[in-house]
Amino acid sequence: MNFLEPVRLWGLLLVPVLLAGYVVLQRRRGRYAIRFTNLTLLDTVAPRRVNWRQHLAVGLALLTLAGGVVLFAKPSQNVRVPVSVDSTYTVVMVMDSSLSMGAEDVLPDRHTAATVAAKRFVTELPSNYRVSVVSFAEHATVRLAPTLDHAEALAALGKARLRSYTATGEGIFTAVDVIKSTVPTGSNGRRAAFVVLLSDGKSTAGRSPFVAARYAEREGVPIYTVAIGTHHAFIENQGQLIDVRVASGQLKTIARISGGSSYVAGSLEDLTRVYGALNGELQSTLERRDVTSRYLGWLVLLMLLSTVGGLFVASRWP
Repeated sequence: MNFLEPVRLWGLLLVPVLLAGYVVLQRRRGRYAIRFTNLTLLDTVAPRRVNWRQHLAVGLALLTLAGGVVLFAKPSQNVRVPVSVDSTYTVVMVMDSSLSMGAEDVLPDRHTAATVAAKRFVTELPSNYRVSVVSFAEHATVRLAPTLDHAEALAALGKARLRSYTATGEGIFTAVDVIKSTVPTGSNGRRAAFVVLLSDGKSTAGRSPFVAARYAEREGVPIYTVAIGTHHAFIENQGQLIDVRVASGQLKTIARISGGSSYVAGSLEDLTRVYGALNGELQSTLERRDVTSRYLGWLVLLMLLSTVGGLFVASRWP
């Protein structure tokens, strides 16, 4: 559980302090009672001896105090809310252009299907979202700097030729650098930008993609990954048949480290659905909201039980 005012939780220290005071008082009371041998006289001049009802009443009172302190700290929850229509976000499309993207397990082939789905995704973005395009194989290349002209973005997608190696980390580093140079850090430590990474396998060249993901996380840039392909795919390269089954595990880890989400698509239809879901996710943002009111009912119940317990003990009912 998160809190809007976590410093107020120090008030919980009152609970063990009061509990310790209660225990000390009970022990002193016991030593005082030992001095009397006439129990009838003791019942007359001293309060009734402690029983389980009093302990229960004290426990309820301390529990109520703890609950009140917790709610005083304002429990919070991250809630996804639509972004303002006036907000400007930057989306960097990072497209894998390695040879394995030529596999035909996703028709007509992975690269073409990815390009078609990416173009549809860009078309559905709000007009005030800036789009940038980065492609990577052995090296990463900025195909288009961030622009509000979505027609330019559509033209830039799919231009890269397929080449050897997969430098996923380089693609991420390049995308984050593009964002750093154009999008300032907000008051919440995050930038109004996202990286959408589409690839089919694990990195085989360049810097570590996990180091790149941590770099993105430090810069406040979440990465949303889309793994395209199936587990039964081959390509022919220089007369050799190479297994290029999709490796989604690495992409899932990249998304988790950076604070984004991961998706898997085994067909063009899957890609279309994934990009539809991703589009909705990118047009909303997480905000911390006060959820104290959710727990007020439980606190009132504790207060009621504590009050009943106090009356029960004070009335000295049998």
